[in-house]
Amino acid sequence: MSAERPARPRRARGAAESLGAIVLGFESLIAFLAGLVIFGLKALPAPIEPWWGIVAGTVVAALMIATTRVLRHRWGIALGWALQVIVALGALLVPALALVAVIFGGMYGYATIKGAALDRRNAQLAANPPEEA
Repeated sequence: MSAERPARPRRARGAAESLGAIVLGFESLIAFLAGLVIFGLKALPAPIEPWWGIVAGTVVAALMIATTRVLRHRWGIALGWALQVIVALGALLVPALALVAVIFGGMYGYATIKGAALDRRNAQLAANPPEEA
């Protein structure tokens, strides 16, 4: 016999956090695949073994997934931007990653900037509800 604990209410998530998490979650798949591409093309400089491309892609993908859990903090949003820069730097090894950086960087920027604006608007409406006629 197990006693059921009452479900803990879920923390309310803002639009910036939710949208940023979606973008980073999908981008983590692309980061992992980019690591495989770097490995397959042997795009790393000569003294570095090609398998480090897989390691780097896996680490960046794991960091992106972990970052989705801390996007409620300002530093979490900044960490997401730092990961966008890392993806953009991957274009030095595989130029096609520049397109990935532009697309996902744009989506992350839109998600965080527009999401923050929506969060501010929702907070203002909650503080000052409109009067009904």
